[in-house]
Amino acid sequence: MSILNETFHLSNGVEIPQLGLGTWFIDDDRAAEAVRAAIEIGYRNIDTAQAYGNERGVGEGVRTSGVPRDQLFVSSKLAAEIKDYDGAAAAIDASLATMGLDFLDLMLIHAPQPWDDFRGGAYAEGNREAWRALEDAHRAGKLRAIGVSNFLQEDLENIIAGGTLAPHVNQLLVHAGNTPVDLMAFCERHGILVQAYSPIAHGELLGNPRIAAVAETYGATVPQLCLRYVLQLGAQPLPKTANPEHMRSNAELDFVISDEDMRTLGALDERDYGAHSFFPVFSGK
Repeated sequence: MSILNETFHLSNGVEIPQLGLGTWFIDDDRAAEAVRAAIEIGYRNIDTAQAYGNERGVGEGVRTSGVPRDQLFVSSKLAAEIKDYDGAAAAIDASLATMGLDFLDLMLIHAPQPWDDFRGGAYAEGNREAWRALEDAHRAGKLRAIGVSNFLQEDLENIIAGGTLAPHVNQLLVHAGNTPVDLMAFCERHGILVQAYSPIAHGELLGNPRIAAVAETYGATVPQLCLRYVLQLGAQPLPKTANPEHMRSNAELDFVISDEDMRTLGALDERDYGAHSFFPVFSGK
């Protein structure tokens, strides 16, 4: 069975396709075309965010794909700067309006701190308020599932203690060479699915000789090995591409990484993100 037909189940029973399409850095005027191409290939899981500036294009791609809306899983994220109930509630409605959709399958708080203070100050109350808005939108049927992104254990504990629902998802930077084992284990214990953004480390692993050597033993490309690694961790990868050939190649994951090679990949420390290190999530803060 193709990976594009396989799903995980969130803790509330909602099915989420195991392979998704990330859309970070895909311009709004190109997003619809990229989304339509992915859906034509067989992708059913599309991820965007208010911060990406392409919700309009992603929504257009979803609406004009020719595939019924209930067969697609569409996610977005609240801007990380929104840390109050009214702002979050208004932003949820704004995303739906911008995308031209009646509901989203998943919406996340993009980060526990605003980007200009990432891993800085404490925003516990603000995160609880934003979470309360997500819970209310979930109860109202606007969102089928809700979650967070870039949340560490203490951030998750704050949400779990203050809310009526635990997050269904925590979207994290996870890739061979950056495997947050303890945080992923905490998520698993609480029924929180880990989604892996930048599963190829924003492309920095493409030239990695150690990972290339492992990939070669499976007749796989480096991206294919990286995606398979994330899946075998029990996480859901979100590779970003607007290239249909890369979309097709990324879905060719019909191989299994051995336990020994999983340990090898998991033990790597590859967190030099080169030109992308200025982004907060890649900065090592």
